[in-house]
Parts: sequence; C-alpha cells; structure tokens
Amino acid sequence: MNPMAPFHSLLPLIALCFLLLRPLAATDGADDPLYIDCVEQCEKTGCVGDRCFQHCKFSSDGKPIDGPWYMHEPLYLRWKQWDCRTDCRYHCVLSREEERTKDGSRPVKYHGKWPFKRVSGIQEPVAVALSALNLAIQFHGWISFFILVYYKLPLRPDKKTYYEYTGLWHIYGILCMNSWLWSVVFHSRHVELTEKLDCSSAVALLGYTLIQSILRAFNVKDEATRVMISAPLIAFVTTHILYLNFYEFAYGLNTKVCATMAVCQFLIWAIWAGVSRHPARWKLFVVVVGECLAMVLQTFDFPPFKGYVDAHALWHATTIPLAFLWWSFIRDDAEFRTSYYLKKVK
Repeated sequence: MNPMAPFHSLLPLIALCFLLLRPLAATDGADDPLYIDCVEQCEKTGCVGDRCFQHCKFSSDGKPIDGPWYMHEPLYLRWKQWDCRTDCRYHCVLSREEERTKDGSRPVKYHGKWPFKRVSGIQEPVAVALSALNLAIQFHGWISFFILVYYKLPLRPDKKTYYEYTGLWHIYGILCMNSWLWSVVFHSRHVELTEKLDCSSAVALLGYTLIQSILRAFNVKDEATRVMISAPLIAFVTTHILYLNFYEFAYGLNTKVCATMAVCQFLIWAIWAGVSRHPARWKLFVVVVGECLAMVLQTFDFPPFKGYVDAHALWHATTIPLAFLWWSFIRDDAEFRTSYYLKKVK
C-alpha cells in the first residue's frame, strides 16, 4: 500500500479549506434608517419601547444623574463597559430583529456582528462556555503530558527527559491556554482591546504551531538549526501582530494570514504522517481532517440560532474533541521517542 495514499485523499479537502476561508460580505443592519432612528431616540429618552436603562439617565447639563455609569453596578462587573450607547444599540438590534422576523426577513449583521442575546452581560454565552471548555481541555492535556514525561517515563541521569520536544510542547500548551483565555474574555464582551488580545493570541499560537510542525516533522534537534528556522517566522508573526495592534486592524488580511499558516501546517503534518511509520499517525489524519472541516464550517457564516449558537460557536465545539485527540498524539509521540532512545542506549 502506498504510504502517501491517505495524504492524496486529503489534498482536495485542504485545498477547499484554503479557498473557502475568506471574509463573507453581508448587509450591515447598522445602515438601516429605522435602526439609526431607534438608537438616536434611545440616547435622548433612555428607552426602547417599554425598556429603559439606568445608563441613559442624564441631567440638564448632560451628566449622569446617579454619577458615572460604572458606579451603578458592583466593581467586579465594571469590565463589561456597558454604557448608554452600547445598551441602546443592543436593545435596538433586538427590537429591529423582532420586526424583521415578523416581516419574514432574514437576520442581518449590525456593526459587522450578528445579533446575539446577552446573558448576565455576556454577549455570546455559548461561545464563552465552549471556549472555557477548550481551555479546560488544553489544561488537562498539558498537565497529563507533564505528568507523563516527568513521572511515568524514564528520565536521563541528569533528570531531563529523553523526549527532545518536551520544552516545545510546554510552550505550545501555555500559548493554547492563553489563546482560549482571551477567547473567553472577547466573547464575553466585544471591545477593541479584547478583540485585539484575542486576535493577537490566536496569531501567535498559529505561528508557533507552524514552527512546531516544521521542527517535529523534519526531526530538527540541533538548537542552532531550530533558531534559524524559527527566527524568520517569529519575526513575521511579531510584525503582523504589531501591524494589527498599532497600525490597522485589518480583519481580511489577518484572515488570509491565519488561513495560510493553518493550511501550511496541515500540509506538513499530513505529508509527515503519510511518509512516516509513527504508530499514532492515524490520530494526525483525524485531527487534520477535523480541523479542515472546522475551518470550512466557519465559512457558513449563518446567524445565531435563537440568538445564541452561530457557526463560530460550532467551531469552538468541534475543537474540543480534536484538542483531546491532539494531546493524546503528543503523549504517544513522547512514549514513542522515549522508547526509541532507550533501545539505542541498550
């Protein structure tokens, strides 16, 4: 049997991932005159229909009657940054979407985002819950890997692991947990800072996993060679993050950069799994196929079901079992390489 046969079957899927992962154009409901009028009236009266908001109670000189808006709630809730305008926009969106539903019209985005229903001030409760689960899975995977290499597998006489990629996977685990942490924060409250932190963390993770795929697939163990491979990629990722944060937050450009880095590492892992005799290579194929399908899922940018579950939330759901399987492969790889070195020693 040709060892590359599974890889050939993945090529169309990977190509589809690359072609479909692009920004989708959509009508923005923020241009709707009825929505604009609703927001303007709300900021003057403090009400949308029979719903009125504390943040919009102003005196004749334009100052809030009861002091700054953030004093209206406990200090630990101040991070939400809901003010008169954001509350008005949120409730006007809900009001307009109710009217559009009655008219038989499809939901539209407002200010570039789908209309979600808040829960206790959390903008996307389902995405937050799924991001938190991903964070928990990553933490479990990293801890189980740590216990395996330091307490279950034999160590060298100097107490270091035989597995030569231990340190790299520790960095990977930390970057993964950092990325999912900011995903939780961003989906809890969309503001410029949380969006940039979420995006920057994701870019850093993708850049590092691309480096990791090259080092592992080509079995690069020499430190000097690792630095030569990593340095230009780290420079590119750092430059891209600085560009997004301090020059222009170009969503379309960032999508293309992230898609390119993701597809490149998918190709590397798929080719390596096809030519190697790794005992856990089937897990690589499953993860690559799953991640490609998850990327394609995000292109079907449908409005949130019942105001809670959209394509992005479903993507978060698919990454949970894939992350569990991926850490399983990492542990298998550690056992495989440790066994290989022990046989050489004997």
